[in-house]
Amino acid sequence: MDTKPYLDTAAEKMEMAVEYLDESLAHIRAGKANPKIIDGIKVEYYGSLVPISNVANISVPDARTIAITPWEKPMFKEIEKAIINSELGITPENNGEVIRICIPPLTEERRKQLVKQSKSEAENAKVSVRNARREAIEGLKKAIKQGMPEDVEKDAENEVQKIHDKFLKRIDELFAAKEKEILTV
Repeated sequence: MDTKPYLDTAAEKMEMAVEYLDESLAHIRAGKANPKIIDGIKVEYYGSLVPISNVANISVPDARTIAITPWEKPMFKEIEKAIINSELGITPENNGEVIRICIPPLTEERRKQLVKQSKSEAENAKVSVRNARREAIEGLKKAIKQGMPEDVEKDAENEVQKIHDKFLKRIDELFAAKEKEILTV
C-alpha cells in the first residue's frame, strides 16, 4: 500500500497552517507602515462591503505613513469612517486629495503585548501542524488493519515526523522574524 496520500495530506495541512500564520503576523502592526494592516477593513461601496484596496490606491510613501487615494470623491468619508471604526486604533488625516494614516511609534508595553500576540498566533499554527501529524499517523495506523506492512507504516510515521519538524522550524523562524521586527525601535 502507498503512504504518499497520508504524507501529502499532512504536508498540505501543515503548509496551510504556516501560510495562515504568515498572513496573521502580517496584520500585526509593528510600528512600521504596512499596507496589509488595513486589508481587513471593509467599506460600503454601492450596497456591498469591499476591502479598501478595491476602491482606492494604497501606497507607503515612508516608513511611518500609509497613503490612501480613493478613486471616487464620495469614498473619502466612507474610508475614513471605516478606518476610525476599525480596531486599528489610528485616526486618519484627510487633505481632500489623500487620506493619510500615520503609524505612531510603539511604546515598550505595546511592543511586549504585540510579541505576546505574535507568540499566540505561532502557537496556534504549531497546534495545527501537530494535529495534521496526529491525523496522518492515525490514518497510517488504520492502514495497518487494512493490510499495510508495519515496517512501511513505521517508515511513513518517521517521514511524517520529519515533515512536522520542518514546519515547526519554519513557524519558529517566522515568529523570530516578527519578534525582531516588533522589538526593533
